[in-house]
Amino acid sequence: MKKFAFIIAVAFTLLSASAHSACVILLHGLAKSDSSMEKLAKAIDAEGFQTVNIDYPSTKHSIEALASMAIAPAVEECGNAQEINFVTHSMGGILVRQYLHSAEIKNLNRVVMLGPPNKGSEVVDKLGTFPGFKFMFGDAGLQLGTGEMSVPNKLGSADFDVGIIAGTRSINLILSRLIPETDDGKVSVSSTKLDGMNDHLQMPVTHVFMMKDKKVISQVIHYLKHGFFHRAGNQASN
Repeated sequence: MKKFAFIIAVAFTLLSASAHSACVILLHGLAKSDSSMEKLAKAIDAEGFQTVNIDYPSTKHSIEALASMAIAPAVEECGNAQEINFVTHSMGGILVRQYLHSAEIKNLNRVVMLGPPNKGSEVVDKLGTFPGFKFMFGDAGLQLGTGEMSVPNKLGSADFDVGIIAGTRSINLILSRLIPETDDGKVSVSSTKLDGMNDHLQMPVTHVFMMKDKKVISQVIHYLKHGFFHRAGNQASN
């Protein structure tokens, strides 16, 4: 009986170690908090991943400062995980690109970006000069346009495994009018795309709520496990 109990204990220990062999760092978007990623974090955790849901002061610093401030401690929190993954919303994806532009994560595995302004957003171009914009969104917000101050457009192509989900629905028709093509209310579908990306998927979700959508969450988990999004009939990426 004692021998059986010992075997069970060892098996449980090995199972726990295996479950935490992969760490997933979640990064929220501009003017959001870690609570916006909580539902997604819980779903990923339930699949056996170690999750690190980071909160950072997105409107208080530049993208360059925020990348180091948010990501370095998160990587440390992953501990001895064999692989590190990222799941990001909006500007969170730009922080990952900024960090990897000047630093290396040797055990980096996969990155999933939700609604990232990889080519900047026309909304920032049009509204960035309005009184109160910088007060509300800070230096980082101003860096998310498509013009000379655009950080996303200075970071180059992806040299890491990244899958991107773009939303095609909007609940903010005023902002959508500032974007000249299909968008999620903040970012156009084409602006989410990144040279070197591994996969790209369009879904009928909005920028603000996509990270809480059950089907999006399912696709995120699928990509983390398999390195591609699920499509009926193995359709090509869109």
